Amino acid sequence: MAVDEDLPQSSVYRNLAVLEAAGVVVKVLTNGDRAAFELAEELKGHHHHLVCVQCGLVLDIDVPNEVEQTLDSGVADLVSQAGFTLLGHRLDLLGRCENCS
Repeated sequence: MAVDEDLPQSSVYRNLAVLEAAGVVVKVLTNGDRAAFELAEELKGHHHHLVCVQCGLVLDIDVPNEVEQTLDSGVADLVSQAGFTLLGHRLDLLGRCENCS
């Protein structure tokens, strides 16, 4: 992707905020001072992430259906006990990538 040195960083953040508010992108938190953005699940499909807490690398991972079903049912029970209605879930697994280990 080409970088436009003349584009103010504030414009990028403002546009990301608009896209996030419109539900087009979602923020994937990587650590205290970094974040990544990606297309919303409705546009990209359901998946989870491996997130490197050191360099901020975010990798998409697909979870096997049987694991996804187990996760859904376990979370649904917890959410129900808390009086919430489950709308979906996001799972970010935090660790260190191969380069940072």
